[in-house]
Amino acid sequence: MSNKLGLILSALLTASMLLAACLSSQHSGEGLPSQSVTPTVALVQPTIVPAATAGPLPNGASLKVGLVTDIGGVADQAFNQLAWAGIQKASKDMGFQTKFIESKQPADYEQNIDVLATEGYNVIITVGSLLGDATALKAKQYPNLKFAIIDHAYTDGGLTNVTSLMFAEDQIGFLAGVLAGGMSKSGFVCSVSSLRTPASERYMLSFFSGATWQAGPDLKIMNNYINIQTTDANVPTFSDSTQGKDTALKLIGNGCDVVFAVGGGSVNGALLAARESNLPAIGIDVDEYNTHPEAQAALLSSAQKNVDVAVYNYLRSVADGSVKAGISTGTLQNGGVGLAPFHAWDSQVPADLKTRLQKASDGIKDGSIKIELP
Repeated sequence: MSNKLGLILSALLTASMLLAACLSSQHSGEGLPSQSVTPTVALVQPTIVPAATAGPLPNGASLKVGLVTDIGGVADQAFNQLAWAGIQKASKDMGFQTKFIESKQPADYEQNIDVLATEGYNVIITVGSLLGDATALKAKQYPNLKFAIIDHAYTDGGLTNVTSLMFAEDQIGFLAGVLAGGMSKSGFVCSVSSLRTPASERYMLSFFSGATWQAGPDLKIMNNYINIQTTDANVPTFSDSTQGKDTALKLIGNGCDVVFAVGGGSVNGALLAARESNLPAIGIDVDEYNTHPEAQAALLSSAQKNVDVAVYNYLRSVADGSVKAGISTGTLQNGGVGLAPFHAWDSQVPADLKTRLQKASDGIKDGSIKIELP
């Protein structure tokens, strides 16, 4: 164990040296690893942050569950569609009445929640942080209804009837890193991020921890944020796939041969860069093989948030009266996160690497592998 710890600390020292070198660069898009945050090997257990709750609702047909999508619509091959799938499975198993309303524009969010509330829907699920304000406002307006919001947490508290369905990015980021470290032939894996957010930091840092755990301390690791030279005329955007592609191509040109596309429009751009370079890439949040068919040839896997499982588990807790407000985290332990299928790459992933992935997953679940992040 001490030898492994030494390998990991050595790898982190290497990453810190790379960071210092990259920070001295004055060129847009050149290497900028995360600035002063250093990962170590370890895990976060399932997290439930309880708060006061409204009274339990009865099981069966008296439960009416409504979904308000974001502007992607219910067939987006992403969070909206997965949320609806979880609701439909719960309805089949537990007898709920269900309905979804698609939001066409942000102005629809509040009124769509109002529609469900006035039609007698006593459980309302909203999708994504863009609905965060609308959900909080309406939860206060309708204190006797139960709300869940996907992938958005409230830091100020006070919402006693809202459950935030969050996900352990560190766990799946670590597994993505193990996969990348095992598939790399050049000994250099990298990630591309749009903006620095808590979720993107957890993904990126745990990815590098997993890659080092798999490949050892000599592995080269680097993260680049797109459009890194920030001025009044040059501000990083969350949705610019062109910058994501350009940034990934620079990293690939420097020897990176497995790309982790961490967030925003940079995902599509980074995946396209990998495809055009005939290299594997790993997506995030959903199975990007479905959401980005133009990049399917490059998609090794995705660090997937199983929104359908999280929604199903939430509705089961509503039905049995155990639901709590606050944060409920999807983990490897409860099936809320996991690696997406390898698809066309399955035959190219060595059997011993699949065994290592299972070992890493088991270690995270039983706590013998811990992912300690700031």
